[in-house]
Amino acid sequence: MPDVSEPFQFRNLAVHGLTCLLDYMNINCKLEFASLMSFSSHRETIVPFTRDFESIKAALMQLEYNERSRIVKALEGVQSLVMEEWGAGVPCQVLIITDGVIGPEIESLKSDIENHYSVTERGIDDSTFPLPFPFPCKLHVICIANSTDPYLQAALPIYQKLIDISGGGGQVFVPEGAISFKSIQTMFVKLSELYYKPFHGVLHCGTLTSNVALSPPPEPFSKARDFELVKAEMSNNIVICGFISIGDVSSPPSHSRHLILPLQSSKDEIKPPVIKLESSENNEDETANEDGKQPSFCVLLHGSLRVEGMVAICHLGGDWYGMLYSWADSKKKSNLMLSAFEPGPDVIPWLGSFTNMGPVELVPESEIPTLPIKPSEKRSYAQNCVVWIRQSGLQADIQKILRHARKLPEKTQNFYKELNRLRRAALSFGFHELLEGMATILDRECTLLPGSAHPDAALQLTHCASALRNNNKDYNTPVLPLRTKFCMDD
Repeated sequence: MPDVSEPFQFRNLAVHGLTCLLDYMNINCKLEFASLMSFSSHRETIVPFTRDFESIKAALMQLEYNERSRIVKALEGVQSLVMEEWGAGVPCQVLIITDGVIGPEIESLKSDIENHYSVTERGIDDSTFPLPFPFPCKLHVICIANSTDPYLQAALPIYQKLIDISGGGGQVFVPEGAISFKSIQTMFVKLSELYYKPFHGVLHCGTLTSNVALSPPPEPFSKARDFELVKAEMSNNIVICGFISIGDVSSPPSHSRHLILPLQSSKDEIKPPVIKLESSENNEDETANEDGKQPSFCVLLHGSLRVEGMVAICHLGGDWYGMLYSWADSKKKSNLMLSAFEPGPDVIPWLGSFTNMGPVELVPESEIPTLPIKPSEKRSYAQNCVVWIRQSGLQADIQKILRHARKLPEKTQNFYKELNRLRRAALSFGFHELLEGMATILDRECTLLPGSAHPDAALQLTHCASALRNNNKDYNTPVLPLRTKFCMDD
């Protein structure tokens, strides 16, 4: 290599790059956990999840080469390790450090990938392949090899397919130019700045401000809804709009949660705002209490929210909102947290639209609305659903209409209610043949009426049969009773 005079192995380059990454994390991502695993024909967890990055660097110096590189074994090990430690709800980043040579397993790996695609295309879950992981994950492949290496060129498409199957994003990293300590360091610095960059912003509340960091850093929001693709990115300015009691806000669904960490402008150090909940003579508690005495708007806000039992509704940029609240992770300490809702002004139904909120002092005391706010439209789950999964369900609905038809005009209201219920369901399902069939049944029922039947019965049945046959397919326009001279109110 051009920048060293002694022979070095690929392992030395990998250790150098990972050391740069761990140093970056030690400065910017102190609250993150990391783990080290080696893989070959078998896998081994060298260092379990820890915040002690120095222990990982020490373990790196003692790693040894093994006989081959089995990526599938590595992915299986990652899945087992993360699921055992964190479960399926915590997002992770997986870094595969390799020399870019898959080896004799390249054909079997290609076959596994092709088999995975063929199985998933049929709508079947492929339990034999470790990807995608059951937890949110970004998968990165860092290649310690020259970009012109033919073995690397053969492996790059496979690495990219693994990232695509993972589904959470990620990237394949290759050194720029000739392989050297400098190029490897540049590659890992690029990885760090792209995927481990901390989020620094400003928390605003009126004229009060505080420089803060969010841990973990918020990811850009992207979600495909029914008729649109919603994208949003959190602003660097988090503006508190107002305060609301915990009882009113209840426990709303959130897209992500973040710890609010105040930044000391002088040293740019991150110190979490700690509130002491119980008195103790422990030295650790005394140290935390000393940190809490430092002038900080975050500590003021945190203590106020905890004492008053309130949360702060904040604007995160665009149509994106969230809430700040005090969260206790133990009996003695609590932290200031941010829960980011999904983008949109009315994503919390019982609060209404955030844009309609304002100071309670501006509303007369007699007109103060109470929470939760009732929705203007009737929810679908509040109505009786029509279920025609089996033939008996449809038959029961038709027979119910016929029972009311034979008791006309006394059951006129019930008859039209059930008829319109069936008509709306048929239009919703696109079951237009049912409308013609129901009209035929009503015509037949009209001919079978006994001589003692009320004259209005035949008129109503004929009217309904013709209404079902006409071209009016408006879901919201019901079939109304025919007004005749036999009506009681005429």
